[in-house]
Amino acid sequence: MRTEAVVDLAAIAANVATLKATTAAEVMAVVKADGYGHGLLPSARAALAGGASWLGVAMLEEALALRAAGITEPVLAWLWTPRETEALRDALAAGVDISVSSQQGLDLVVATAAELGTPARVHLKIDTGLSRNGITAAEWPDLLDATAKAVASGVIETTGIWSHLACADSPGHPSIARQVERFGDALDTARSHGVMPELRHLANSAATVTLPQCHFDLVRPGVAIYGLSPVPERGGFGLVPAMTLRTTIANVKRVDKGEGVSYGHQYVTDRETTLALVPVGYADGVPRAATNVAPVSIGGHRYTVSGRVCMDQFVVDLGDAEARAGDEVVLFGPGGNGEPTAQDWADALDTIHYEIVSRVGSRVPRSYTGGAA
Repeated sequence: MRTEAVVDLAAIAANVATLKATTAAEVMAVVKADGYGHGLLPSARAALAGGASWLGVAMLEEALALRAAGITEPVLAWLWTPRETEALRDALAAGVDISVSSQQGLDLVVATAAELGTPARVHLKIDTGLSRNGITAAEWPDLLDATAKAVASGVIETTGIWSHLACADSPGHPSIARQVERFGDALDTARSHGVMPELRHLANSAATVTLPQCHFDLVRPGVAIYGLSPVPERGGFGLVPAMTLRTTIANVKRVDKGEGVSYGHQYVTDRETTLALVPVGYADGVPRAATNVAPVSIGGHRYTVSGRVCMDQFVVDLGDAEARAGDEVVLFGPGGNGEPTAQDWADALDTIHYEIVSRVGSRVPRSYTGGAA
C-alpha cells in the first residue's frame, strides 16, 4: 500500500491485560470514535481478548455496530439525544446499556422499554464537576425517586451509577478530591433513595493508572488501551502504542538554495538540497498545524515537515541524504526503532495524542497484525 495505518492488535490486548493487572475492578475498554482511529471492531475484539469484560462507546450507532458484529459482551453507550428514538429502540432491543443524565432521558428510556416489554439497563450519570453530561446534584434526588419507581415497576434495571473526572491527567489537581467526594455523596444519596447499582464507575485512563481510590467496581480506560500514556510526564506505564502510520515517498528532486516550498512559501531552502514528497495530507488526518514542526522518519533518520501541509501531501527537506521514490516514511509509531511517536507529534503541535491517532482519516487503509481483525 502507498499509505497505511498498521494496528498491532496484540499490543491492544496486552495493554488491556497490563491495566487489568493494576486493579481488582472490572475493565471497560472504550472503543468509541472507531477505536480512537484504530478500528472499532478489531479494537473491541482485541480488548476483550486482553481481559476487558465491558465495552464503552459514545454513540448508539457504535453500540449497534458491535452487536451487529456478534459481540455479546456488555456495552455502554453514553451520548445520545431525544431525537434518536429509533436508534434508542434498537439499542435497548439489542441489550445495550444506556447512560441517563436527565429526567427527560429517563422518561424516554422508560417509555421505550415499556413498549419493547424488556427492562432497560440504565447507568445514571451524575455531574461531579466536569460540567458536561450528567445530572446536577440539585436534580439528583428527583431522578433517583423516578428511577426507584421505574425499577419497582420492572421497566428498568439500574446497572450503574457513574461520573467522569475533569483533571485526572493532572495528578494532585484539587478538583480530583472534590469530584471523588461528590461522587461518594451521590452514591450515599442513591442508597437513601433505594437505588442500588450493580456497578459504580468513575476512573478513566489516567485515573486507572494513577488513582486507585477511584477504581470502585469498574474502570473505563480509553486512550491507554491503545498504548498511549494518559499521563505522559509520569512515563509509559508499561503500555505499547498500537498504531504505526506510514507511507512511501512519491517524488524526490534536487532544488537550489532560496526555493520556496509548498503553499505560501512558509519554508525556503537555505542551501541546495533534496526534497521528498510525502503523499499524505490533512484529508488523511495529518494536521495542517504540522507545518514546519512535526517529525517524520525516513531511512532511519528524523526530519521535519518542510512547508505547509496540503490536502494530500507535504514535503520534507532531506538535505544531502539519499532517497528515492518508494522509500518508506514513518510519521509515527511505537518509537522502538527511533521513529517519532504520537506523543512526539502531540508535543510538536501543542495538542494531545488522542487527536493525532483519532483523526487519521478513512482514506488511510488500516492493516492489522498480532491477531484476528
